[in-house]
Amino acid sequence: MNMIAGRLALPTAALMLLTATTASAETLKLAHFVSPAHVVTASVVDPLVKGVAADSNGTLEIKVYPGGELGAGPLEQYVRTLQGVADIAWGLSGYTSSQFPKSMIVEMPGAMPAGMTGYQMLWNAYEKHLTDEFPGTIPLAMWASEPNIFIMKDRVIHTPEDLKGLKMRVSGSVSGAMMTALGATPVQMPAGQIYNALQTGLIDGVVTGASAVNDFKLDEVANSYSIGASLGHIMFYLVMNEAKYNSLDDVQKAAIDKNSGIELSKLGEEGWNALAAETIARLREDESNTVVDLTAEEITAFRVIADQVRTDLIAAMDGAEILATMQGQ
Repeated sequence: MNMIAGRLALPTAALMLLTATTASAETLKLAHFVSPAHVVTASVVDPLVKGVAADSNGTLEIKVYPGGELGAGPLEQYVRTLQGVADIAWGLSGYTSSQFPKSMIVEMPGAMPAGMTGYQMLWNAYEKHLTDEFPGTIPLAMWASEPNIFIMKDRVIHTPEDLKGLKMRVSGSVSGAMMTALGATPVQMPAGQIYNALQTGLIDGVVTGASAVNDFKLDEVANSYSIGASLGHIMFYLVMNEAKYNSLDDVQKAAIDKNSGIELSKLGEEGWNALAAETIARLREDESNTVVDLTAEEITAFRVIADQVRTDLIAAMDGAEILATMQGQ
């Protein structure tokens, strides 16, 4: 009789353990506004989701809501995190440039020294200079895109004069300042609207990284690409609601910490750069495209203007110390 009772007790104990584990499990909502095929998935989202699940022993799950499922507006990503609509969100600093003036120094043309990365610059300066730009959240990753290029429809860019009077889509205030200095009219819009804007002639071209050509199928409406001008980069962030993070237990927090920060940021930047290189190689193979590698003389003409834009922007915000910290000085 005791043996039978013991055998019956074993499944009951196992069931109780399973119930306790299930009850303590937590699910976080991660929101972004692009398709699951976007580079952000393989480079940032998947490593975070898989790493957190493994290192929390299954007690913490991240459920991903792509394509604006938790809200269609790309500009509201940060606010959704603050409001708790999403626990984690991915976004572009440039979409709300006024919130991130110091962080967006990393976007400025010529700000990133040779041999340094955007994620290094951002984390170098985070504790000392940037925390106030992330109220109510914890940055899980911060990184920069590959160098921006000109992506055009029916226009070929060789010199600054070629931009005069053109309508150029920009992602934020930094690239907007650069286009203004080149005599173009900056038009800010989310990346998902670029395709139709190029197709209909609302804009003449785009300043962004080559990876966007792949992610948003821009090669279906663009046909000219100029590479080598000093046009800066684009900054991205992945942030988590601070109160939600603080509500997690120690094991769950440790799982988040282990799979975020500079290492996750590194994966993001490397993913963007790799996709950009692949995309440019593919564009070169298509004879219907014009791919311009600017000459040294042409690059210099753009750099002179870009350097002045950066100097003016840094002076206007008294940002010399922040830039120096970013650069590890």
